[in-house]
Amino acid sequence: MAKKIIALLGSPRMGGNTAKLLEQAIEGAQDAGCDVEKIPVFHLNFKPCMEIFHCMENEECKIKDDMTGMYQKFREMDSLIVAAPVMTMGIPGKLKMFMDRFQVFYMAKYFRNASFISPEHRKERKMLFISISGMNIPNVFEGAKITTKAFGEIIDCPYWDEVLQNDMDTIRDITTKPDVMKAAYEKGYRLGSLLMAEEERA
Repeated sequence: MAKKIIALLGSPRMGGNTAKLLEQAIEGAQDAGCDVEKIPVFHLNFKPCMEIFHCMENEECKIKDDMTGMYQKFREMDSLIVAAPVMTMGIPGKLKMFMDRFQVFYMAKYFRNASFISPEHRKERKMLFISISGMNIPNVFEGAKITTKAFGEIIDCPYWDEVLQNDMDTIRDITTKPDVMKAAYEKGYRLGSLLMAEEERA
């Protein structure tokens, strides 16, 4: 049985540089034998977390919108790819809203001590982070990485590896960086291969 990977596109540009790198990683994971579902976050219709705290005692969010179906997907997935450009030294706002809505996972894990993800499933779940930045300055990815790593811990899909490219204001077109495109494919393939190896051992 093929392993399931969710690929989150956190950029509003469906054909932009971030999306191109994500497609390479998806292709790699698929070539390794995994099923990949791409979710363009900017195309979803949902509200930010309103701190209703319904999820403190319940497994679902009180708000019913496009996020409602996401929670089961994220419980069932075997790994995650997150692709996002750096905006204001962090991740884009709508992707941050998406992550904030996973308070249902946070409350289950840290408040009720009843994580949705079993220890055995957590061991195989991994997150690949893909990001680009327009600027060429030190630590430009740190804010995005801190947020993404925190999200990975909340959903029990730990940060595993990354593909990062800065100075895109100069480079402009990521396809002129074949080494970075190749790295995205190879890390997607590696992620998929690790998951399929787990499946064979099971």
